[in-house]
Amino acid sequence: MAKQDAPHAPLGDAAPFRFAVVVSRFNESITFSLRDAALRALAEAGAARTSVHVFEVPGAYELPQAARAAADSGAFDAVVCLGCVIRGETPHFDYISSAVAHGITDAAGDTGVPMAFGVLTTDTQEQAAARSGPGPDNKGREAAAAAIEMAAFYKSLTGGSNRPFGFRA
Repeated sequence: MAKQDAPHAPLGDAAPFRFAVVVSRFNESITFSLRDAALRALAEAGAARTSVHVFEVPGAYELPQAARAAADSGAFDAVVCLGCVIRGETPHFDYISSAVAHGITDAAGDTGVPMAFGVLTTDTQEQAAARSGPGPDNKGREAAAAAIEMAAFYKSLTGGSNRPFGFRA
């Protein structure tokens, strides 16, 4: 399927859920565009302004820590993680990208709170800009759509209770 033919991220009903949006300030021209698209998508899907809380962190490496803290607070049904890591001339990109991906996955599994991965890992600034531009293909919107869907999925598994079911006792 060609990119122009790809379906846009569908938006479920966000009204019953509470969301944390954790966004990295590093590469803010990209990440704040991801944040804005995620917030628009959550509002479009019916999330009340009071049920969406934005938390900024210094960089992508801090995303898993903040996402885990938000989930551990018990105040959120899902966490949207937004960041951008652009390849440079050293292996730093590989270490950060891997740590962030594994950290978010581990935090979601440990806490029982779904976490959407809206972290761009690109070779160039231009690639990042293309994935964070205006319109329905913005990866922040897609991460918000995933968070809504996963919050509904988790709710269906728990019978509507807010009790997380991660690996913690």
